[in-house]
Amino acid sequence: MAGRRRSLGRQFGWLWAAYGVSTVGTMLAFDAFPLIAILVLHAGPAAVSALAAAGLAVGTVLAVPLGPWVEFRPKRPVMVAMDLIRFAAVLSIPVAFALGLLGFVQLVVVSVVVGAADIAFRAAGGAHLKALVAPEDLLVANGRFESTAWTATMIGPPLGGFAIGAFGPVATVTADAISYLLSALGIRAIGGKEAPPPVRTGTSARLRRADLLEGWRHILTHPSLRPLLFNTILVNGLIMTTAPLLATLMLGSLGFAPWQYGLAFGASCIGGLIGSRLARRLVARFGQRRILLFSGALRACWVPWLAFTGPGVGGLVLVATVELGLITCCGIFNPVFATYRLEQTDTDRVARTLSAWTVASKAAIATLTALGGVLAGLTGPRTAIFVAGVLILATPLLLPRAARTPGIEPAPAPAPSAG
Repeated sequence: MAGRRRSLGRQFGWLWAAYGVSTVGTMLAFDAFPLIAILVLHAGPAAVSALAAAGLAVGTVLAVPLGPWVEFRPKRPVMVAMDLIRFAAVLSIPVAFALGLLGFVQLVVVSVVVGAADIAFRAAGGAHLKALVAPEDLLVANGRFESTAWTATMIGPPLGGFAIGAFGPVATVTADAISYLLSALGIRAIGGKEAPPPVRTGTSARLRRADLLEGWRHILTHPSLRPLLFNTILVNGLIMTTAPLLATLMLGSLGFAPWQYGLAFGASCIGGLIGSRLARRLVARFGQRRILLFSGALRACWVPWLAFTGPGVGGLVLVATVELGLITCCGIFNPVFATYRLEQTDTDRVARTLSAWTVASKAAIATLTALGGVLAGLTGPRTAIFVAGVLILATPLLLPRAARTPGIEPAPAPAPSAG
């Protein structure tokens, strides 16, 4: 019936619920570690930056061998194990705080453990989704994940800020830990038999070495995944580079209050909901290839305008408008891209491919954010934002073109309505 929500079954419902509760928990605790470092441990800017960089960089390095490890194991037990590891690691922070034992080193260690476990969980989750959902439903499933992510991004940080003010600096961290436990219970509730993992053949030592490179080999030899990798890691890295720079600009010289800064970003997240809901309809009408190319190109057109942010209502409106356009385009692109990546990856290498992709993305974000900070120190945040925006304008050149993109279908003729 037209307008009726498509059901993907009870098992997907539990997977979606597990994803939703852990995402909400993560967004409630958004920036919680830096806040704890500043408010509880009285750390300076250098230490806070080192905390963010160490968690991202070391966690990414430790996650490199996890893709092959995940590939050849049942995915649900891996997901449950990663949730429980994250639960125990994050819960150690409020426990240590209550006992008066919390230190900076513990924050770094927890950040590293959570970062590595996140990558393993994503690899297992993507592989399990492909096995759980019919191919024709992958875009619907990814659209729902995308919609959930933007909803959590919209409501989580404001609620987290209120909780920190009302209950103390570790309140949101406690909620985040509990969300991982609830996620593990949701995955356990999926039930039914899981598809068996791929089986290794040959000598294990040689294959383990080969397995470390298999995800990268698949991406870099694929005619469209290769340019998509470079496109997505540069776009995401450059967008993330501007986040702390824009915060410095708005909360510093422009004099915006923290609630105004949060409002500009929170309100614009509605674009993610709009985009994720439009993605399936746009693909049905115009085809996967066109939507992948057009939304991928459009999401690169917004960042340069942030460099012109001024004081007062005009500056706030400019930031909210630019972020709304950017997030709407990302909301369309992300589920289409995630679906295409799964479609172009054989089941026996999904976990390794997703792990390699996430490692590359996190490494690019860490590197570009560090370079953006150096440039901002030399020239100011406004100039650094503009440079990032100019660079991002070139990223559509890395999107795969029709002539060399096998596997992305041309736009279909309009289909009759299901209703």
